[in-house]
Amino acid sequence: MMEISNRRSLGFLLLFTLISAQFLSGFSEDSKPQKETKTDAHSSSSSMSRSTILILCMAVAAVVGLSFFLFRLWQKKKREEQYARLLKLFEEDDELELELGLRD
Repeated sequence: MMEISNRRSLGFLLLFTLISAQFLSGFSEDSKPQKETKTDAHSSSSSMSRSTILILCMAVAAVVGLSFFLFRLWQKKKREEQYARLLKLFEEDDELELELGLRD
């Protein structure tokens, strides 16, 4: 059941990343044809902003992915600790049984 949840979460993250990339490429492209009178500095700053946006989106995606991974790791560790406490609760205590005289 957890594998299905993990796959859905990863699928959603991948879908979100792809849609975001489509929006970025749509916003970054200029629909009007560029005139030859524009300076190279303007096109250079435009490409610089495109790469900056792309790097920021990748960084956000990496932070979200890392956060998701750490959360799942924390959940697994917490589940294992709870299971260990449950086993310890139902573990037979030989010394207690000897003290109470329940076992020889």
